[in-house]
Amino acid sequence: MSKSYEPREPKHWQVQEAKAKFSAVLDAAQEEGPQFVTRRGVETAVIVPIAQWRRLTQPKGRYRDVKEWLLAPEARTHELVPPQLEWELPPPPSFD
Repeated sequence: MSKSYEPREPKHWQVQEAKAKFSAVLDAAQEEGPQFVTRRGVETAVIVPIAQWRRLTQPKGRYRDVKEWLLAPEARTHELVPPQLEWELPPPPSFD
């Protein structure tokens, strides 16, 4: 289960420190958010919680493309047929 965290300035870890304290880097990612790893002072990687990674990489819509939509097993006819308009008929004329 992932923990929620408040966004704050990400911590920067040098490669050697991140390797030596990898468990601490993972814990910090879960508790504090993304953790940057630097090599020679240059940001080279980011460790993020898995829930955040999935949010960032999942497709925005339900289907990735038209082919997937067309091959989906569920019925989609409501998406294909425009809504019907309801007509009100005028009252019949009276011949009094």
